[in-house]
Amino acid sequence: MKFLSPIILILVIILSSACGSISNNPSPEASAGVAPLVHVRLPLGYIPNVQFAPLYVAVEKGYFNQVGVDIEFDYSMETDAVALVGANEIQFAVVSGDQVLLARAQGLPVVYVLAWYQDYPVSVVSKTVQGILTPQDLKGKQIGLPGLYGASYIGLRALLNAAGLKESDVTLDSIGYNQVETLVSDKEQAVVVYTTNEPIQLRSKGYQIDEIRVKDYAHLVSNGLITNEATITQNPNLVRRMDQAILKGIADTIANPDEAFQICLKYVEGLAQADQAVQKQVLITSIEFWKADQLGYSDPTAWQNTEQVLLDMGFLTKPVDVSQAFTNDFLPGK
Repeated sequence: MKFLSPIILILVIILSSACGSISNNPSPEASAGVAPLVHVRLPLGYIPNVQFAPLYVAVEKGYFNQVGVDIEFDYSMETDAVALVGANEIQFAVVSGDQVLLARAQGLPVVYVLAWYQDYPVSVVSKTVQGILTPQDLKGKQIGLPGLYGASYIGLRALLNAAGLKESDVTLDSIGYNQVETLVSDKEQAVVVYTTNEPIQLRSKGYQIDEIRVKDYAHLVSNGLITNEATITQNPNLVRRMDQAILKGIADTIANPDEAFQICLKYVEGLAQADQAVQKQVLITSIEFWKADQLGYSDPTAWQNTEQVLLDMGFLTKPVDVSQAFTNDFLPGK
């Protein structure tokens, strides 16, 4: 969910020379008279992690193969992926909705076709002694975050907006991804974190913390599957098949998290040696962000809210046509 400035986003396209993700090479299946699988390289924007359990489940249970897709996971930078999808160098990526709006503002024809996370998984945490219980309590506080970019920054600004506060009402420190260490050593009064990660770590270490979750104050668009207008026009069935496989993986993970965790052991290096209780809680907490009456559905209100936050931050200089940024047309039953 991290992103760079719009200018850098465009430079990524100019500098990129990545190959397309759909392979036309004959496969053993083709020589045997079976329709060949379509190879899809799917950037995820992060290292292998239990948060990607639905994708691992979809592979292990054959859901991608069943819809004719040979999936390859690519743990590369999110902004690179957005640029490559926008340039039609690759057809899909998992990124956050704010990235889609920023990309479209730069003329990149990317489209969000499946909402994986139904809420924004960012929180502000503090030691209980600080008494920071609501967004209003952030006024005058010293807050650490990775930097003035990405999901952490957007989530914090959404909380400040909810409290009627401006960025000038707080002191922000760029601390990189050292939120746990920084909070524990009292270098900051509060830190901005991912709801599904650092709060779980801190509680497991016995620290008494308070947590302000963005989702309790602002409904924003988070991570999901994107493609581009060319793929939607030229190969809509592939988009529908990708949605189908991923949604099956999400549904299975929600229904049986223990099984999903066991599958993750095969894909996440070092998971077997990690604190199993903590990692299982990471998965359980993540699942709460995926649940919905209709898995994969994009809420138009969340898109409008996200656009407004980006406008308030100056990341967008003018409104974009939000209705073109996402579609629910490829979900089952559509």
